Amino acid sequence: MTPPDTPVPAPDSPYLEIGRIGKAHGLRGEVTAVITSDRPERTETGASWYLDAGPVTVEAIKPFQQRWIVRISGVSTREAAESLTGQVIRAEPIDDPDALWVHELVGADTLTPDGTGWGRVVAVLANPADDLLELEDGTLIPSRFVVDASGLPARVVVDPPDGLLGSD
Repeated sequence: MTPPDTPVPAPDSPYLEIGRIGKAHGLRGEVTAVITSDRPERTETGASWYLDAGPVTVEAIKPFQQRWIVRISGVSTREAAESLTGQVIRAEPIDDPDALWVHELVGADTLTPDGTGWGRVVAVLANPADDLLELEDGTLIPSRFVVDASGLPARVVVDPPDGLLGSD
């Protein structure tokens, strides 16, 4: 763990939420964790995470049912592990120009290729086939129809089939 005077990232910090610490697991300081990111670099030994208690390093990690069992730097007792229960796991953004990031899509204006505005993205909903962009009026657009996100975070261009956005 880090000293008490180490700055802790605020919720509005540049770090992205990637999961949450669950319960202590065993007697040697391991914890369970639910990781919501699908990026493999988030669940590798040596990964840097930011908890409420400050920055930590993943010393060991292995899949366990729908979770992970994790040994975190500086956590070696069950009591220390229990003190982390429920903490949000954050990490630095990954620079990947081909990826669409939720934090960039939310708040973006949605346009079709002809320049017609359809509203602002208010959420990105997980869906088995494709994530869905939810617009202010409740319209849902599968992310597969995003054709240009170069204007992010200000705008995203979608090209859905006729009829998906009202009466095209």
